[in-house]
Amino acid sequence: MKRPSSALWLVVLPLALSLAACSEKEGGAAAAGPGGPGGPPPPVTVATPLVKPIVDWDDYIGRFEAKQSVEVRPRVSGYVQSINFRDGEFARAGDLLFVIDPRPFQAALNQARADAQRARATADLARANFARTEKLLGLNAVSREEFETDRATAAQAQAGLASAEATVQSRALDVAFTRVTAPISGRMSDRRVDVGAFVTSGTTPMTTVVTLDPIHFVFTGSEAVYLKYQRANQAGTRPSSRVAPNPVDIRLADETGYRWHGKMDFVDNVISNGSGTIRGRAVVRNPTGFLTPGMFGHMRLLGSGAYNGMLIPEDSVVTDQTRKAVLVVGPDTKVAQRVVELGPIVDGLRVVRSGLKPTDRVVIAGVQRGRPGSPVTPKMGKIVPPAPGTGPVVPPIIEPPATSASAASGAR
Repeated sequence: MKRPSSALWLVVLPLALSLAACSEKEGGAAAAGPGGPGGPPPPVTVATPLVKPIVDWDDYIGRFEAKQSVEVRPRVSGYVQSINFRDGEFARAGDLLFVIDPRPFQAALNQARADAQRARATADLARANFARTEKLLGLNAVSREEFETDRATAAQAQAGLASAEATVQSRALDVAFTRVTAPISGRMSDRRVDVGAFVTSGTTPMTTVVTLDPIHFVFTGSEAVYLKYQRANQAGTRPSSRVAPNPVDIRLADETGYRWHGKMDFVDNVISNGSGTIRGRAVVRNPTGFLTPGMFGHMRLLGSGAYNGMLIPEDSVVTDQTRKAVLVVGPDTKVAQRVVELGPIVDGLRVVRSGLKPTDRVVIAGVQRGRPGSPVTPKMGKIVPPAPGTGPVVPPIIEPPATSASAASGAR
């Protein structure tokens, strides 16, 4: 039993020694690899920030509102005789919507015309009598008193005729008002009354019509942002939306891109005491009628004049607890961490407002291999600018004037 055991050990021992030697070689190779003890520093790609003219865009949330919204009410009282539109259809100004039974108003018009004819005959007779009396007065054939009486009678008859003619016009308007037409062109709501219903002049709502093109986008902004616009208006770097049609871009709740474009056309004159916000409004073209009043949207408004900004890839930004930072490589090829203040994303790149210099070599690839204070092997790269036409048009850089502009026009 002992002889087979000795033979087994003679086979196993050399095999174990061989495996240990291989493992030692592999461990040594790993230690000597990039970033390992005794190996070369790990490679990273670095580039200087992309410097280009940019503008700030401020984000808001709001809703679309009709530029015009009219509740249709009758101008005469009566019974609805017919309804001449379909609920929700588009109507043009002047299109017939409802007909109120015109027969009582037509009868009143006929009566008024008859009264006017009678008043006209009376006025003609009074004028003729006064003309004769005036001639006879010249011949001393009538008294002065009779002359004054006939003149007053003629004037009174003429006034009666004018009143009767005015009544005819009023009754004719009543007849015309029995045809209720669309006051503006736009999308109709549903009917609020049915055929045979009695409607009261100026009281009963019959339907509503709203315009769709153009359409308003209404939103509110904070007092802090309003003050920023005021300062920019004073410095001359961004004009107030009260006097300039500053551009806006809007995306809907199910959209990822800003498909809709418009311009500012109103800023309110007070800041709300309750919310500390101020109301603004933009106007947007809506030729297809797709945008609907009440629809929710995200809007961005031109928030500054153009200035030279530094941009880096979003992947270059690291989070250090609550701070944002980037890794830079110094002349000694060692990594350093820079705490930065970030701005918005412009054309897919992140704006850096402070904490970075245009000459800094920022780690744009291999961020996970760079540790503050450790050496790296930097390879120069380049932050590629976006393709032409992929972003909003940037106006030319506006240099602040020597003196502040007047703030009388306000801002937003």
